[in-house]
Amino acid sequence: MTTRNVSAPVPAATILLVRDGDDGLEVFMVERHREIDFGGGALVFPGGKVTQEDFDPALAPYVDGATDTPGERRALGVAAVREAFEEAGVLLARDATSGEFVAADRLAALDQFRVALERKQISMLEFLRRENLRVASDRLVPFAHWITPRVMPQRFDTYFFLARVPENHMGRHCGRESVNSLWVRPADAVFGGGGSLMFPTRMNLMKLGRAANVDAALAEARSAVPVTVEPWLEDTPDGKFVRIRDDAGYEITRIPAGEMMPAVTR
Repeated sequence: MTTRNVSAPVPAATILLVRDGDDGLEVFMVERHREIDFGGGALVFPGGKVTQEDFDPALAPYVDGATDTPGERRALGVAAVREAFEEAGVLLARDATSGEFVAADRLAALDQFRVALERKQISMLEFLRRENLRVASDRLVPFAHWITPRVMPQRFDTYFFLARVPENHMGRHCGRESVNSLWVRPADAVFGGGGSLMFPTRMNLMKLGRAANVDAALAEARSAVPVTVEPWLEDTPDGKFVRIRDDAGYEITRIPAGEMMPAVTR
């Protein structure tokens, strides 16, 4: 009998950018390019892998809230902010001199760096130094922590952060990894049928949808430390189900396996 090797999960960071819309809380989402290996065509929150450069200790002086933060947590915050800028054109950063968030006109001028960062033509450290910026890691509120099931060939150890979008940062997909973007109410993303959702995305949209506005969402997130969720398959007389731990803070703790697997592997 051959024993299948379980792949090690890759560290990743995802950010739920939220704002108050006319009909309640809205979250920014992007549609991934269909040719991307993992989650191609899915509607997701901006995010991606944590790179080795995100762990650079030299970044510490350029990260607000990093004074007493372990290197791993700092790297996750840097990765989340970097990915949001690359994929969504939203920059959670402050001018190092004034302490003010990057304004819309300056954000437009900085847009040229999105491709350069994505292609590693410039490091995040170089970008921050050159533009006199500080990562607003203190703006990020831990929201969830999911690890891809062991049965999957490609796995991620993903930390989800919640953040209020800076004023006048409208969000815009990059046109490369993501081909479309929108601000959407969580319930509309889940039940509106506008795009394919991976299981963790769907669950975290439902969790976010409990809040009527951004203040309520941030307050709820700050009041609870996320537990690690690693779904598993469970055989029952009614068929195979995907299960998550009961104390994870989600109303749903199991779904039929067929509802998860196509979205994850497509």
